[in-house]
Amino acid sequence: MAIYERFQTEADNPDNPDVLSGIRDVISSGMWSGGTGNLSTYFTSSTQSGSTGAYYLDVYKTNPDTDTSAEVQFSVAYGHFNGSGSVGGRGVVGNRASAAIYGQMSNILLGPGEDKFVMGDGKVLNHAYFIALQRARLREKMDPGNWELHISGSQGFNNIKLIDDSGATTDPTVNQGGRVFNIVSGSISGGVAQIKVPAASETASGSAGLFYPDLGVLVFNPQYLAGFGATPHLAISTGSNANSGNTVKFYQAISSSGYFQARREEVISSTHYFCRVGNKKFNFSSNPTYFTASDGSFTQPTFFKNPKSYITQVGLYNDANELLAVAKLSKPLLKSFAREAIVKVKLDF
Repeated sequence: MAIYERFQTEADNPDNPDVLSGIRDVISSGMWSGGTGNLSTYFTSSTQSGSTGAYYLDVYKTNPDTDTSAEVQFSVAYGHFNGSGSVGGRGVVGNRASAAIYGQMSNILLGPGEDKFVMGDGKVLNHAYFIALQRARLREKMDPGNWELHISGSQGFNNIKLIDDSGATTDPTVNQGGRVFNIVSGSISGGVAQIKVPAASETASGSAGLFYPDLGVLVFNPQYLAGFGATPHLAISTGSNANSGNTVKFYQAISSSGYFQARREEVISSTHYFCRVGNKKFNFSSNPTYFTASDGSFTQPTFFKNPKSYITQVGLYNDANELLAVAKLSKPLLKSFAREAIVKVKLDF
């Protein structure tokens, strides 16, 4: 009675190997915890304000003050090239948090010799709001064309609806931060991005921002956001040596809207194992109930000359007969001399 069956590789059987490796698939899934695609509840931690809160705020799906399993979804921050809107300055005690944030993001996203963000319409930003996706949510990268963020417009004004223009871009800009798309006014309808106003057509305050899908970072133009309905959530404060609370204002504008739809994209490398079960293979079982204890005959007399077994799982072993993985079938598979089977086991990496 066979217990193990060795796989035939391409070297053993080039025309019909049992193992196919290096198969790559692009998978798109919901960005947020639990694989959901839309984030509608937002919380911050009451303990963060005393540590990193001057620099950025972590945003959760559930309340971290009451839920010990709460996970960070993304972080929000405000940065200013000259440090305005935060405490500190030349000859003044303070950490100039907004300058630190702007400098850090420009170092990560911009190329050599660049120190300021330039919008799609050519406007140079001295300050910006930032959203950085948490690595565990992002995994590999954001899925371009598959996110939509609403920014709250209070006092009866409509929400600002923002997407990227990847669907209208055949040759995106690529720099140190990877691919770069414009953030534009629009929405996703029926799975298709509908751009309301292209970035190059924006005037006065400039276009909405920049999107870096490979790093999961979104850069927003404060003047553009403040220009919608004069909402107090996004009234920009750029005083020197003063904590203007711009990061909190940005968080409030996002949380008040209650809508951030996003998907992530990752390349999965798979190995397929074809477990071929011939008609004379694996028709017997080592289960003690298969035989009688007295004389070793079949428990079921009908199995004489016509044994049957049920395949319920497949084990993958190495050359030392050490079990490495187990694949379980959704239902038992009948096996006999009159039946053959191929069970495909797929391992994703």
